[in-house]
Amino acid sequence: MTTPTASVVLQQQQSGALAELSQETLALTRRLFLQLMRRPSTLIAGVLQPLIWLILFGALFANAPEGLLPGGMSYGRFLGAGVIVFTAFSGALNAGLPVMFDREFGFLNRLLVAPLRSRSSIVLASVIYITALSLLQSLAIMGTAAVLGYGWPGISGLALVLVTLLLLVFAVTALSLGLAFALPGHIELIAVIFVANLPLLFASTALAPLSFMPTWLGWLAALNPLTFAIEPIRAAYQGPLDLSAVLLEAPYGDVTGTSCLLILLFLTIGLFLAIRPLLNRKLS
Repeated sequence: MTTPTASVVLQQQQSGALAELSQETLALTRRLFLQLMRRPSTLIAGVLQPLIWLILFGALFANAPEGLLPGGMSYGRFLGAGVIVFTAFSGALNAGLPVMFDREFGFLNRLLVAPLRSRSSIVLASVIYITALSLLQSLAIMGTAAVLGYGWPGISGLALVLVTLLLLVFAVTALSLGLAFALPGHIELIAVIFVANLPLLFASTALAPLSFMPTWLGWLAALNPLTFAIEPIRAAYQGPLDLSAVLLEAPYGDVTGTSCLLILLFLTIGLFLAIRPLLNRKLS
């Protein structure tokens, strides 16, 4: 006789907890966007830097001989996918900075003693904010690339671009949040960001195909997570979408579009599982 009543009470408690978590996450996310509105230079710089890369590198190699790149594509279109991924990657790599500044200014301690339903809302708000910001910057780059004549993916291609970017952003955001709680201060976090940014870009297929690289650099690029995000996006711009096609002829074997997405998915899950004990300890 008491089982249905207990079940209803349990459902009400779960729905109430979910509503409170959503409310807390929305409030913390709104706070981050208000900070962005007060300091829009962060968004502007995040768009201008890759935009300059796209325009300058595209112009620099505009007269490259035909057949130099796979499929006979122009260098601007080849570069576009790399700049899109680099934009999302750079934005996600900065995800830990707001949390780090909250730590140093004492606001995080206030949140930890506040009567929050779940402190996971602190992490969720950062993930939502960085994801929205990175996608906005990437779409701005895609629009600029289209204006420059580098093309625009179709509906299925655009869906593939968004899925790929989401997987990459989630993975890098998890890594950045982990670093924000593991490192002692923002100086160390900024140092890691500066050290990791350009080497990961150059050791990928963003600027050149694997066939242009020496053997050792080809191995690094073929293992670089950015490469597994760049190649599906590049394929989305080339024409009919076929995830079973080989997108990367790596030194260790051929990699299809499906394999690229699965690698990014496993990387995302693995990074979130890896930082979970750290977050639980720091937010307890």
